Amino acid sequence: MTISSGDTAWLLASTALVMIMTPGVGFFYGGLVRRKNLVSMITLSLVAFALVSVQWVLFGYSIAFGPDINYIIGGLNYLGLNGIGQGEAVIAGVTLTVPALAYTVFQLVFATVTLAILTSVFAERVKLSSFIIFGLLWTTLVYDPLAHWVWGGGWLANIGTLLGQSGGALDFAGGTVVHISSGFSALAVALVIRKRIGFGKDLMEPSNIPLALLGATLLWFGWFGFNAGSAIAANGLAASAFVVTNTAAAAAGLTWMLLSWKDGRPASLGFASGALAGLVAITPASGFVDPLAAIIIGAVASVVCYYSMLFRIKKGLDESCDCWSIHGMGGVWGAIATGIFATAAVNGYSGLLYGNLSQFIYQAIAVCASIAYAFVVTFVLVKILDSTIGMTVKEEEEYVGLDISQHGERAYS
Repeated sequence: MTISSGDTAWLLASTALVMIMTPGVGFFYGGLVRRKNLVSMITLSLVAFALVSVQWVLFGYSIAFGPDINYIIGGLNYLGLNGIGQGEAVIAGVTLTVPALAYTVFQLVFATVTLAILTSVFAERVKLSSFIIFGLLWTTLVYDPLAHWVWGGGWLANIGTLLGQSGGALDFAGGTVVHISSGFSALAVALVIRKRIGFGKDLMEPSNIPLALLGATLLWFGWFGFNAGSAIAANGLAASAFVVTNTAAAAAGLTWMLLSWKDGRPASLGFASGALAGLVAITPASGFVDPLAAIIIGAVASVVCYYSMLFRIKKGLDESCDCWSIHGMGGVWGAIATGIFATAAVNGYSGLLYGNLSQFIYQAIAVCASIAYAFVVTFVLVKILDSTIGMTVKEEEEYVGLDISQHGERAYS
């Protein structure tokens, strides 16, 4: 198989689209926190991008996509991207029509945005130094193994084979690897570290709603590369993924708006949160479902995530940028929905709606395994870090804000 210039161009363009999602996360979260922490939230996303970029080159890519070891982890053959060059990429035994370096950097930006999404739970109270140590360990111990299980030839992609049947869990662009992992890791962190001072008592208004809306817009824009780029080709499947991505986001945004309207007023941030919920849910299914299914997936995603958010508020969980309720629960629904609505007419795979019970079961296994692994490993990791180096800043540092106490800068004079 030879390298296709068209496929390569689309993959590199998609990589750039996904890259802009990381600062997009920073703008979205930055607009949601108080004005004294706006710079801090944007910085966390930028630091996440740089940190994971270096980790990925040194050893992260090798752990995720190196030669398979017992369906669990990739070998260390590609340390420092040794052997990764301009020739065709070969992933899990499949030869692609793009250079290995192009595929590597495409997967790199997926890893960076996943850690950026997880910064939700660190808002306004976590030391930058502790975040850096956590981010390096979390990406290595949680994200990289999950990426191997799903995309690198690991056990989730080969459940059927391991059970003496055929097939495996489907995740076109990261429902389990990106969204379930970050969402349920955020839940684990929130259960370990202390709440913000005054949480549940003091008014904590968003600092800049237009900035948050800009961030959400950049995420919607970048998501076309996230999902359509995962076809790894400039073809009809990429076009299909592009269309269903936009359709699910639109349906979800409108649904969340109606839900919030029912309970009060249709807030702009509610619409943005709904659109993101739809984008999250369609991610694993984007290469397997048609536009009508995308409408259902998006609409149901808003219902699931909206009431998950209300549950989070009721329980007093300090995770108020809602990584768990949007990315975690949206990812769960999206992975399950893939097993329901996948149609062979799109990409050769059928779900429960078309008589394939096995695919639905594989998706359920993938969801349970991803939740359990991400939550448990993250919980233990944060427990260790919080009891040794400490995760949160001092109370006086939190009072003046992380922009000043951590960076010596402020967004507003």
